[in-house]
Amino acid sequence: MKPGTRVLGIAESFGADESSTLGGVVMTCSGRVDDFVFGRCTVGGTDISESIIEMVERLDREDIRFLLIAGVALAWYNIIDLEAIHAETALPTIAVTFEASDGLETAIEENIDDRSTMEDRHERYARLPPRRAVTVNKTTLYLREAGCRPSEADEVIIQCTESVDARPAPLRVARLAARAVDAYRTTNANA
Repeated sequence: MKPGTRVLGIAESFGADESSTLGGVVMTCSGRVDDFVFGRCTVGGTDISESIIEMVERLDREDIRFLLIAGVALAWYNIIDLEAIHAETALPTIAVTFEASDGLETAIEENIDDRSTMEDRHERYARLPPRRAVTVNKTTLYLREAGCRPSEADEVIIQCTESVDARPAPLRVARLAARAVDAYRTTNANA
């Protein structure tokens, strides 16, 4: 993969109210920041995939080659639909998680009281592609991909991860940007 390949990384800053801030950054694999985009999704809702698709559409950039998303269950089990995001954006889409896990089934049951909401989250989670491990800089990351081969996803993650950090740079910068916007909104209630 070429150093100038552009990747869109999306991460969240979990909201203290009914919505979470989504931050997106377009970066090259060599680390140059090209663009930012922001969005929101409902805490405990089902709108995360639509929010991500809308962010990609607002960017309106044909030079982005891959979409990276930090996590699969953002904003209190607002579970992404990797296949739908890939189908709507035409971008190979890779969800990255950072901790070993036996899955979210038990957590969904323990944290969601409403039976129909719980069943909906189980169905959404079950539709995700299988999770697999990849080692980057002696750290294990967990990937799910849609629209690309596992070897392509591995290469993108490795190329976008600096030697001193285990988090791919587009996801690290997107998270920092989302947090900054969230902090600004919190201190400036009219923003």
